[in-house]
Amino acid sequence: MASMFGILRRAVTPGHKGSPSAAPARTPERRQHNLFEAAATFVSASVEDDQDRMDEASGWVSPEALSFGVGELACRAVIALARERDESPETVARTLLGLADS
Repeated sequence: MASMFGILRRAVTPGHKGSPSAAPARTPERRQHNLFEAAATFVSASVEDDQDRMDEASGWVSPEALSFGVGELACRAVIALARERDESPETVARTLLGLADS
């Protein structure tokens, strides 16, 4: 968390005098993935039974963020299917899970 504040501080005051990081050495950085990219990759890899991609996506964000992203993806998918089928989201969700209508 502290490194995030340091990055933000350098971004808003890049020429700040006395800062040891005023002219930071460029090091190759890994691309940052957001939780939605991680969730999309994780879920699609899960569908394709690709454990390597699932493991990779799991390392992009925290487990909590990945869980939130997967839940958000599920909600959006159910909403999209419900609109497409002209059914309620509950009906679609229960059908996808093989549950009896309530």
